[in-house]
Amino acid sequence: MNVKLRLTIMNFLQFFIWGSWLITIGVYWFQNKQWSGSEFGAIFSTMGIASIFMPAITGIISDRWINAEKLLGMLHILGAIVLFTLPLVDNPTTFFWVILLNMIFYMPTLSLSITVAYSALKNDNKDVVKDYPPIRIWGTIGFIAALWVVSISRNEASSNQFYIASAVSLFLGLYAFTLPKCLPLANKVNTRSFIDAFGLRAFTLFKQRKFAMFFLFSMLLGAALQLTNAYGDTFLHDFKLVPAYKDLLAVKYPAVIMSISQISETLFILAIPFFLRKFGIKYVMLFSMLAWVLRFGLFAYGNPAGGLWMIVLSCIIYGMAFDFFNISGSLFVETQIDAKMRGSAQGLFMMMVNGFGALFGSFASGFIIQKFFTFADQSKDWRNIWITFALYTLVLAVIFPFVFKYKHSRVDEPTLEGHLH
Repeated sequence: MNVKLRLTIMNFLQFFIWGSWLITIGVYWFQNKQWSGSEFGAIFSTMGIASIFMPAITGIISDRWINAEKLLGMLHILGAIVLFTLPLVDNPTTFFWVILLNMIFYMPTLSLSITVAYSALKNDNKDVVKDYPPIRIWGTIGFIAALWVVSISRNEASSNQFYIASAVSLFLGLYAFTLPKCLPLANKVNTRSFIDAFGLRAFTLFKQRKFAMFFLFSMLLGAALQLTNAYGDTFLHDFKLVPAYKDLLAVKYPAVIMSISQISETLFILAIPFFLRKFGIKYVMLFSMLAWVLRFGLFAYGNPAGGLWMIVLSCIIYGMAFDFFNISGSLFVETQIDAKMRGSAQGLFMMMVNGFGALFGSFASGFIIQKFFTFADQSKDWRNIWITFALYTLVLAVIFPFVFKYKHSRVDEPTLEGHLH
C-alpha cells in the first residue's frame, strides 16, 4: 500500500471520530439529557482546556522520545475506552470530566496526525504543499460521512453517536501502529541547553514578530471556529420552535445541512497550494477572516424557508473560512521551521487554535449569549448573536494586515517546496 493511500485512510478515520459527535452533542445534551444551557458551554471548553497543554506536550514527546505514529495509536485506543463510557454518565458535572478526559486523548492526535503525514511525505520525497491537501480532503470526507451516518440513522440525540466514535477510534488506534515510522529527530542533536533538552525550542518562535502575530491571530480565529462548532447545529434545531419551519428539511436534518460546510472544505483544500503560492500566508489568512464575516452574517439573516439559500451559502463559505487559516497555517509552520521541532511546532499551532482560541471562544460566547441574547424563556436572539460574531471577525480582518508584516514574494517559492526560509 503506497504512502498516500495509508495517510488517506488515517485522515478519514481521524475526522470520522470527531464528526460522529462534535456537531450533534448539543442535541444529545438538550434533548436526551435535558441538561441546562449554562453547563453546555463548559462541555465545549474541554477541547480548549485539553489543547492548551496536550498538543504541545505530545509534540515534544514525539520530537524527542516516542515515534509519532505509535503515540498517535496509543492516544486513540485510550480515547476509544473513554468514548465507550460516555453514555453511562448521567450527571452533567461527571459528563464534563469524562469528555475532558476524552479531549485530553483526542486533541493532540490532530497535530500528531499532521506530523506523521508531513514526515512520511518528506521521507517519500513528496512536496507537502502540493501532496498533503488532497490527502487531508479525506479527513473532511470522513467528518461528512460521520455526520451523515449519525443524522440519517436518527442518532443525533442518541448515545449511539459515542459508540460509533469509540469503535472507529479503536480501529484507528490499532491501524496507527502500521503507519510509516516517524522517528524522533530532536534527540539526535547534542546540546546542553535546557530549552533543547526538554523540547521547548518551538516556543522560541514567539521571539520572531511574524510568528508572534501569526500565532496570536490563529488563536483569535480559533475562537471563531469554536462559535460555529458550539452553536451551528443548535441554531438550526431551534427553528423547530417556529410552526412555519418545523417540518422543513433543514430543521429535520440539520446535521446534513451543516455537512455542506465540510463538503465545501474539500474544494477549498484543493485550492490551498495555488493560493499560498500566489498570495502568501498573509492574504490567505485575511481571506479566511473575511469569509468568517460572511459565514456569520449570512446565518444572521437566513432561515429554513425563503432564506435557506443564505444558510447553504454560509456553509459553502465555511470551507474557505476554515481551510485558509487551519490547514494553510499548519503548512506555513511546516515550511518555516526546522524538521527537528516539527512535532512541537505543530503542537504549538494547535495549542493556539484549539487551545487558547477555543477556550476564549467558549467562555466569551457563553457569557455574551447568556447575558445579552437569551430571553426569559431561555430562547436565543440568534440574529443578533450572529451579527455580533460577524463584527468580531470584521475587526480582526481590519487589524490583521497592519500588524502581520510577513511579506510574500516569488523568492519564497522554495520555502513552499519544503525548505527552510
